Amino acid sequence: ETRRQHSRYKKVVRRKTKFKVHDGGNTCGIGDLVRIVETRPLSREKRWRVDEVLVKAETVEVKPEEIE
Repeated sequence: ETRRQHSRYKKVVRRKTKFKVHDGGNTCGIGDLVRIVETRPLSREKRWRVDEVLVKAETVEVKPEEIE
């Protein structure tokens, strides 16, 4: 996330960048904090791969309820 001042309206605007990253070992989950590195083009949009998982996200297990 970056914050910049809009050139015309002078308001501070937040911008996010989403990267499409290759996870070859399927080690990442939703919410994990990872380090990515640039690599050769792997597909039309993927130019990045996961280097390492820094912090795993906490997962909450939900017990299935009995249906009558």
